[in-house]
Amino acid sequence: MTFDSVVGQSALTTTLKNAVKSGKLAHAFLFCGPRGVGKTTCARIFAKAINCMNPTADGEACNECESCQSFNEQRSFNIFELDAASNNSVENIKTLMEQTRIPPQVGKYKVFIIDEVHMLSTAAFNAFLKTLEEPPSYVIFILATTEKHKILPTIISRCQIYDFDRMSVPDIINHLKMVAEKEGIRYEEEALNVIAEKADGGMRDALSIFDQCASFSQNDITYAKVIENLNVLDSDNYFRIIDLSLENKVSDIMLLLNSVIAKGFDGGHLINGLAAHVRNVLMAKDEQTLPLLEVSERVKERFREQAKRCPVTFLYDALKIMNRCDINYRQSSNKRLLVELTLIEVAQITQEDDSPGAGRRPARRIKSLFQKIMVNTQSKPAPQVAVSEHGMRREKAASQQPVVTPAANTANTATAANASAPAAPAPQNTGPKPTPKKLGSIITTFDNLRNKTQRIYIKEEDTEVTTTENVPFTQEDLEREWYAMCTRMPQSMVGLSSRMKNISPTITDFPHIELVIDSQLLLDELTPIRGRIRATMAKSLHNKDIQFSMRLAKAEETKKILSKRELFDNLRKENPAIEKLRQLLELEMN
Repeated sequence: MTFDSVVGQSALTTTLKNAVKSGKLAHAFLFCGPRGVGKTTCARIFAKAINCMNPTADGEACNECESCQSFNEQRSFNIFELDAASNNSVENIKTLMEQTRIPPQVGKYKVFIIDEVHMLSTAAFNAFLKTLEEPPSYVIFILATTEKHKILPTIISRCQIYDFDRMSVPDIINHLKMVAEKEGIRYEEEALNVIAEKADGGMRDALSIFDQCASFSQNDITYAKVIENLNVLDSDNYFRIIDLSLENKVSDIMLLLNSVIAKGFDGGHLINGLAAHVRNVLMAKDEQTLPLLEVSERVKERFREQAKRCPVTFLYDALKIMNRCDINYRQSSNKRLLVELTLIEVAQITQEDDSPGAGRRPARRIKSLFQKIMVNTQSKPAPQVAVSEHGMRREKAASQQPVVTPAANTANTATAANASAPAAPAPQNTGPKPTPKKLGSIITTFDNLRNKTQRIYIKEEDTEVTTTENVPFTQEDLEREWYAMCTRMPQSMVGLSSRMKNISPTITDFPHIELVIDSQLLLDELTPIRGRIRATMAKSLHNKDIQFSMRLAKAEETKKILSKRELFDNLRKENPAIEKLRQLLELEMN
């Protein structure tokens, strides 16, 4: 009924009251902001105040004159409301504009309140624009909207704009307390805090939820009943998860997660709530950011106590992990597993590693999570291989890749030490040592290049094939294994592998194989890896006597590489039935 009854918009209500006192009014006002913050309420109070015959000293309506009484009794002919959501056509606006021609009989102004004005059609906006540009002196328009960006710029430029803010949690709680005291409803402050957070800045939503909870709890609003009625996850769950994570108790966290999901809560909802909780704990570590917590004093004290136990690095890492889970949650096909892995990672942030890794960074190793079930076993020492100075650089690059070991092993054999650190003594091997060979370099076959688990030792120009088999093979076997080798080549050589698929290896004098290459550039690329190709094909075809020769194709030996369309054209020329089938099915080449 009055400006003072509007909650959380003191700056705007003060401006409107000053405009009423001074009598300096614009011909159009635009009230914009989120839902349920008082836009339409302020529009009605303002319309009543500017028509009041005896306004108070502070700009409020007197509620005693004929204009105020007619407004309170909803029989005023000076104030018109139009819901633009359901009356958004040109005809509705023209009808409204017709009423602007008649001056007010009682009062000073005719006020037209258009709610949800962004719902007007473009034609209706254009019909409204002319009247808005040059309205009669006794006409005032008040436009209200939740989506200011949908209004035409020509409309916005002719209005005084008032931006309404979202309600803060303390403002909503104070207003709900006032309502509860007037209605004789008992309440707990924690319960009102949950209602205020659920309202998300809207006072109308807060009052609706408050009324719902009052009916459910029979005018005795408690925290437990509000949590049950609104199906809100209890904040105690978040405090417990963080406490258990600091103690690395993954088993207890998994049991807590299971109980939360059993109550019908979504795992993504738990992760989002936990991320907001960790954010609040981070804010509570500093007294300057403590006011950012929109919670009750008792809950704020709990945040302060937990913040003292949580390292800042733990909070940062936990937020990153949960943010990654939130991004991947919708795409995941096993959402519960993703939530469980996320909570396991959070619970292991403060877990210390029991053994350092090789290289610059310590090895990150997952310990036993649920119970001490790991059995210490003696790891096998790596075989010693003597390599030349030429192969050391490639061996060092391969040794710096992370090696996945079984969970039962507790000791690692360092494959490469930090350049600045002194070399560690090699582990003692009680078994017989293999005889070192004086070789040229270390290289892997295409078959093992991806997993980097086996190595074949080659000489300077060829590969020493480890297979001892001598199985005959046919031209068909050769072409099949050649294509399979090109398919298995690593991603870094995808361009070369696609060109190699166009080469047809030929058995000239078994087991001699000839490669006829139609490009000098491709021949130069294949020459350095000829030994690797020979080793791969020898392993695939089970023949150790395979030999490869490569030469540049002569002019008469080169053939054009046909496209898919050209292949299809040749095929339907050779077989007319294919062309007939294409016509019957009305197929076209894509």
